[in-house]
Amino acid sequence: MILVADSGSTKTSWCLLNEKAGPAFFNSEGYNPYFVNSSYIVQSLTLGLPSTIHPLQISYIYFYGAGCFEDKTHIIKDALRLVFPTATLAVGLDLLGSARAVLHDQPGFAAILGTGTNSCLYDGRAITANIDSLGYLLGDEGSGFYIGRQLLGDYIREYMPAAVRAEFFAAYGLTREQIMDRVYSEKLPNRYCAGFVQFISVSTADKEYTNQLVKNAFIDFFERLVTKYPNYRQYSFNCTGSVGYAFKDILSAVATLYGMKPGVIIRTPIEGLAKYHSLQG
Repeated sequence: MILVADSGSTKTSWCLLNEKAGPAFFNSEGYNPYFVNSSYIVQSLTLGLPSTIHPLQISYIYFYGAGCFEDKTHIIKDALRLVFPTATLAVGLDLLGSARAVLHDQPGFAAILGTGTNSCLYDGRAITANIDSLGYLLGDEGSGFYIGRQLLGDYIREYMPAAVRAEFFAAYGLTREQIMDRVYSEKLPNRYCAGFVQFISVSTADKEYTNQLVKNAFIDFFERLVTKYPNYRQYSFNCTGSVGYAFKDILSAVATLYGMKPGVIIRTPIEGLAKYHSLQG
């Protein structure tokens, strides 16, 4: 049996491929090796695996993850070896997984817009160009963290419209001190900030303000990343990730503004990856 995983900083989507049954999907928390170590992953997986998954029956694992650069893949591999000792492992970037999910074996442009951000050119087999997203401290334009950080900043500074501020306080009851303490004193501030994208998606007090907040983040993503790829306009814009999917109308409009035809925009690549690896045999 084969396990395929797509891991962001917040959530990992898994698919069990079994010749005797259809694909089985389940989720765990995200395992970005920049933020968690092998011991944490082992503990999380040990507690979170469905009872139907028998580790010794897994022969291959294809793990695509945020932060899984060459110098960090050992963190994931060390954990997976402990949980699945008989499995052959292949660990790569979530970006490669996203490209394979939306493009399969066709060349093109692919991006991730979730808690974090990434983008690439893909030749149908591998990534051929990638502009470093720099992570949430230095970059990640257009991401859930980027949007959530702007929202929290506007809330604390009282830049957001009064109606949105009242709606936000009614939903969360947060003070400046609570936000600052959570962001600067506790772990995984990127997840915390990205969590407020949900508020933006359901807020009704001033859609012009919230839509513009999202649009500005996507414009920054295009200005700082997408437009730096050579001949980027010759490609369609393909994207995976909860943020890109939640605001796909705004994202498509921004892509069109920058001369790219909107392509495949999906929430999660796991179904596409399951199909890709099924076809690969």
